[in-house]
Amino acid sequence: MAAPVAVDLNRPQGHARRLLELLHALGNDAPAAPMDKARWCLLDALGCGLFGAHQPWGEIMTAEALADGAHGTCSILGTAHATAPAQAALCNGTAIHGFELDDLLSEAVIHPGAVIIPAALAAAQACDASGEQLLRGIVAGYEATARISMALGMEASQRGFHKTSVVGPVAGAVAASLTMKLSLEQMVNAVGLACSCGSGVKNFATGSAGMVKRMHAGRAAEAAVRMTLLARRGFAAPPEAIDGIYGLLDAFSGSKAQPQQLDGAWGEKWAIDDVWVKVYPICGWIQGVVQLLTSMRSEDGFTAGDVEKVVVATSAFAVKNNANADVHDTMDAQYSIPYCVAVALLGNPMNPEEFAAPRIFDTGLKHIAQRVELQVDQIADQVYPRQFASRVELRLKDGRTLSHSTLDPHGTPADPCSVDEQVEKFRNLARLSGLTKDLSDAIDIVRTLESRKISELMRELRQA
Repeated sequence: MAAPVAVDLNRPQGHARRLLELLHALGNDAPAAPMDKARWCLLDALGCGLFGAHQPWGEIMTAEALADGAHGTCSILGTAHATAPAQAALCNGTAIHGFELDDLLSEAVIHPGAVIIPAALAAAQACDASGEQLLRGIVAGYEATARISMALGMEASQRGFHKTSVVGPVAGAVAASLTMKLSLEQMVNAVGLACSCGSGVKNFATGSAGMVKRMHAGRAAEAAVRMTLLARRGFAAPPEAIDGIYGLLDAFSGSKAQPQQLDGAWGEKWAIDDVWVKVYPICGWIQGVVQLLTSMRSEDGFTAGDVEKVVVATSAFAVKNNANADVHDTMDAQYSIPYCVAVALLGNPMNPEEFAAPRIFDTGLKHIAQRVELQVDQIADQVYPRQFASRVELRLKDGRTLSHSTLDPHGTPADPCSVDEQVEKFRNLARLSGLTKDLSDAIDIVRTLESRKISELMRELRQA
């Protein structure tokens, strides 16, 4: 193993440059604890990708990528196909982000895995990287995702940009660069190029969402890999593209950017420790609401027919962006608090089919959704986005009122999913994808990834 790169934390330089030096050093010496977390982030993303690949948007993206005729050894999840690295990252990122099941970094308000995992996987297969090097790339990519997102603050998001697809190309380029063992200066160029690829607007959150959000992570992963490969060939970029004048922070957040977040408090904690593993295939803001309702439904002795009214109190952001009760497609349903309330009272919110046609047009669900009232909860507003608090009040026809609240839904760092739960989620999503293999070998490879090749893992996940 090469010696760790020494980084002078007191050297006067830009915050971004120092961050990139620190991240690059992880390529030689990443700590054991975040490396272990990275393997389970990988498994979670693979399960999401296997399932998402067979959604309409996943299949369309795969067909389009294959139509390019690009050749390569990089696997498209859920299929028997291989293609060039950037195309594989595009397909796999779209699939992983394809059903609102992929992970979150809550305080940073961003999806890391749907960009970092496909970018690092494509890079790993392109250069036949070791499992250990892939895990290092993932750790660095998650760290870059959180820090760049926090440096952007909430300004970009509040103006309608989707931070996953703004930050994703840049953080994904970090992950791909480390996985491919690029030099520091090559990585700086990859990141500088990727800063010009940030994009993606959140119009999907306003109703009739279509499929566009599904590809935001895919396009970010594609850009990350493409820019990394260009940098490896010598394509140069401005060295201060993150925090320089007219750089990423300046362009998207202006005076509200917080560049000190890029390298501040390095090593005190790892971003990957703050990963939120989703339990339900819905927007993160709604996870707690559904968790409360499913618990109340099983414990408090009522049926949906007993409910007169449902009051959901949560953050002002969620009330503003997740209030649509008249859903028209799957994305609408997954972002609608009223619809998700109805599913929690009448169906099984862990079942992805509850959020697909024809179920979303069910009159019984619509009837319940119309009985939901949204309110801003003062506590939830104060803790957002560090925590995703919610309170649910059920008013029953017999006069009873039932009320429960949570600060931290299950799956968040405060109430994390166990490894066994993550393995079960992976198995379930693989089964729903139509993959009929016994995946025990794939899970075992992930458990021992430091001593394995990525090619071994991807062979186990190929669709016959």
